[in-house]
Amino acid sequence: MEYDFRKLETYWQQKWIETNAYAVSNNSTKPKYYVLDMFPYPSGAGLHVGHPLGYIASDIYSRYKRLKGFNVLHPMGYDAFGLPAEQYAIEHGIHPAISTANNINNFRSQLNNIGFCFDWDREVRTCEPNYYKWTQWIFLQLFNSFYNRQQKKAASINSLVAIFEQEGNKHHPIPNSQYSPAVFTANDWKAFNHAKQQDILMQYRLAFCGYGEVNWCEALGTVLANDEVVNGVSERGGHPVVKKKLRQWYLRITEYADRLLEGLEKVEFSEAMKEMQRNWIGKSYGAEMDFAILDSNEVLKVYTTRPDTIFGVDFMVVAPEHEIIEKITTPKHKQEVEDYLTYVKSRSERERIAEKKISGCFTGAYAINPLSLREVPVYISEYVLAGYGTGAIMAVPCGDERDLRFAKHFNIHVTNILGDLFNGEDANATKDAELLNSDFLTGMLMRDASEIVITDLEGWGKGKHKVNYKMRDAAFSRQRYWGEPFPIKWIDGIAYPLEETELPLQLPQVDEYKPGPEGEGPLANIPEWTAQQLETNTMPGYAGSSWYFLRYMDPHNNAAFCDKNVSDYWNQVDIYIGGTEHAVGHLLYSRLWTKVLFDLGFISFEEPFKKLVNQGMIQGSSRFAYRIRGTQQFVSAGVKEQYETDAIHVDVNMVDGFELDTAAFKKWRNGEYANATFILEDGKYICGAEVEKMSKTKYNTVNPDELVQKYGADTFRMYEMFLGPVEQSKPWDTKGIEGVHRFLRKLWRLFFDEVKGKVWNEAAPTDAELKVLHKAIRKIEEDTERFSFNTAVSAFMVCVNELSDLKCNKRAVLEPLLVMLVPYAPHIAEELWSALGNTSLILDASYPVYEAKYTVESAKEYPVSINGKLRTTISIALDATEEEVKTIALNNDTVKKWIENANVKKFIFVKGKMINIVI
Repeated sequence: MEYDFRKLETYWQQKWIETNAYAVSNNSTKPKYYVLDMFPYPSGAGLHVGHPLGYIASDIYSRYKRLKGFNVLHPMGYDAFGLPAEQYAIEHGIHPAISTANNINNFRSQLNNIGFCFDWDREVRTCEPNYYKWTQWIFLQLFNSFYNRQQKKAASINSLVAIFEQEGNKHHPIPNSQYSPAVFTANDWKAFNHAKQQDILMQYRLAFCGYGEVNWCEALGTVLANDEVVNGVSERGGHPVVKKKLRQWYLRITEYADRLLEGLEKVEFSEAMKEMQRNWIGKSYGAEMDFAILDSNEVLKVYTTRPDTIFGVDFMVVAPEHEIIEKITTPKHKQEVEDYLTYVKSRSERERIAEKKISGCFTGAYAINPLSLREVPVYISEYVLAGYGTGAIMAVPCGDERDLRFAKHFNIHVTNILGDLFNGEDANATKDAELLNSDFLTGMLMRDASEIVITDLEGWGKGKHKVNYKMRDAAFSRQRYWGEPFPIKWIDGIAYPLEETELPLQLPQVDEYKPGPEGEGPLANIPEWTAQQLETNTMPGYAGSSWYFLRYMDPHNNAAFCDKNVSDYWNQVDIYIGGTEHAVGHLLYSRLWTKVLFDLGFISFEEPFKKLVNQGMIQGSSRFAYRIRGTQQFVSAGVKEQYETDAIHVDVNMVDGFELDTAAFKKWRNGEYANATFILEDGKYICGAEVEKMSKTKYNTVNPDELVQKYGADTFRMYEMFLGPVEQSKPWDTKGIEGVHRFLRKLWRLFFDEVKGKVWNEAAPTDAELKVLHKAIRKIEEDTERFSFNTAVSAFMVCVNELSDLKCNKRAVLEPLLVMLVPYAPHIAEELWSALGNTSLILDASYPVYEAKYTVESAKEYPVSINGKLRTTISIALDATEEEVKTIALNNDTVKKWIENANVKKFIFVKGKMINIVI
């Protein structure tokens, strides 16, 4: 009986579907365990071999936990809204609802082909109304809530109205410090008209609307996130991106900054991941200071963490977006400023932060230092960002390297407040210097000066203590079609929420996706929509992905996003697996939504994920053909140095190792290279190679369907794990897959011979066989627990090799081996389990228990030397006495041959080490 993997894998995949093998109940006496994957966006290209890495890891762990007696929730769904889906639909002339459904069907087929244990009855798709109804519902909770700083939690906006009616806002300052009036009494509140009251409440809401500068891409007709813009163009399509001021929805995540930081101490994330989140939040302590503008009523407010350096301020720098620029720029410098602002609008925030080259311009204005009264010039530069602090800095060149380079570039005088610690060439950010040239602070240690400066400024009304965060409120709207509609109506400029009974507000059908007349989303082009005064923006992709783990718990509930009894049972996700590309944004937003739902009493936990595992990337090994510049002639890699060439990515699927199939190449891409000629080496065209990100644009993707067809899903699963540690990135190399496939065939032969048929038997195992088994149980269990799946695969190989050497075909050994194997290779394990006569599924078995008594060494292989030369080895019980050892050794056939009739002069026995016989 041969190992027909295609036949048995198809059979068991169908059997698992028919028997609902992976259905999970919300009512169980077993302990729960929740394993979650970062769910995929279903692209039209389908899965390549890099995508399943994390899914295989989570699948192994889910099956393992089930075998260990847990009720395991392991769901899958699709992040189906967003710009990529919309662009794919436009490019293919199909509605995104249709293309997304087609892509999902393809993804699901591919996932099933690999044999994952998902409970498909819990599948969610963020683009379906029965899902996004609850995304809209959660948005309404955010809209109707504010962050009560007194209680340090979200509370109803109606409770805030009641407070205003009683006492005004003296105990609840407006989060936007620039808003006017900043403080109002109860009488003031009652005197405000309805529009003013609603405007004030908008400054408090957790989901609020405001105007902000965004990355606007005209060609795509939408706003892009900072990480979607590279070198001033869109990452998708390479279209120009400019800064534009639009009405936007935001989430007031800044109110949760401290709780997001504190929560990191309660979760098991890598330290590197925690540090990424801390840096994103960017909490700092310092002071806010007011610098009056010379000959003006304007005041430039700056935030600094180093008030001790106030006497070293040589110039001011404001962000190009700062509102004060227009008010203070002198006529002489107006054109230069306008030209510079035009340049900055084409730059993404990421580029501005990373830029090494100095750029900027002088406004013509001067600010007055509040302590020294010195007049310092005010510049604009892209390295200052509007969203951090106040959007303006006081520049201290002797203490900041970027400020120093700016000063040198614009020939600005540099004040030395550090004495010998500043050499004039390199800035020194020390906090330990004795201050120089600092008026009444001169001679004081910098560390001691900060508090004195802040206290003085507070006394004069020119500054105050301030805690600041680099994180900004999260933009939460997009000017595109394929997203969740906001459950909001705009009437006379006021946002009114829809009633919960009106949800879901469904996305209407459109024929085209161009932006609205004023840059709004495509919904602005639908008269039926605008006649209802509905919001024309849609929510961003991360809306649906911020809470999907909760819907998996209770996906068919029409009365709530998740029944509280159900969320109390499943509680937090026990282990969350996904790539680092979502490590900051998605995790922070998901943590925010969870904390809000917790504050409002809808769930009983405030951190969504207990433990996070970030899988590495399967990298592609790209192949290149080298075209002689200006021709259709291609030169082999080994001789390309003789020519001027352009490297062209070629499809790895028409390359055998490094040798190009030139006939296939000429037919590739609709015959684009049909007239190609080739300069070969040794009769072959050899491609160049480079390890890169696996991507269809680099033609280096490998389709898992082809590998599953050729080697089987179990081989594919184990090989992906065998490549290396889950957390590490590694290049894909299909050649190594043969070894894993041979291992599974070797395992099969422990049960069945291809000629003799069944070889497994009911005989009792020997001590040696039990030792092999229990060593494997201990090793594989330990490795699986710590996600060291590559070493677990190695342990399986060692175990099967040792059992083959022992010619062990005994059910008592092989059956527990199958139970250990089923998380890794479920199809072959299920088939052989059934062949052993079991009528239940193997996942209903219990994980084998390691028994130390079988692996305790009871004997020692002693080297036996005669006159100092090694002649043999003998296995002797560890508890044997010296007399017993002597008898055993001298009666050994090999020893007797070497001794013959000689006299034994000395018998040397070192317990646990060696035997030496002197004759």
